[in-house]
Amino acid sequence: MGTVTKKDLIDRIASETGHRRADVKGVVQAFLDNVIKELSEGNRLEFRDFGVFETRERAARVAQNPRTLERVPVPARNTVKFKVGRLMKMAVESGDEHAVGSASRDGAEV
Repeated sequence: MGTVTKKDLIDRIASETGHRRADVKGVVQAFLDNVIKELSEGNRLEFRDFGVFETRERAARVAQNPRTLERVPVPARNTVKFKVGRLMKMAVESGDEHAVGSASRDGAEV
């Protein structure tokens, strides 16, 4: 199991679609920028069968420094939660990346 970077995804998409790498990079970056913008405004992003991104507020709490055992207050903060969608869950559980393509071609909404 390895790490796939944004550059790796851009190169793969450009190769699969035949579009110029610069064009694909612009689209991918615009998509990511818009995801960040919507989440920062408190909006929920739902991508059918892929998953749902939403913000949640983590409550304030008291933590402990493991080195000094000193109690430290941690303020409340917003965080992003991701809930896995149906097709991604099926693909990850089966370990078959082709499950996603065949399921979406078989009439599943994307």
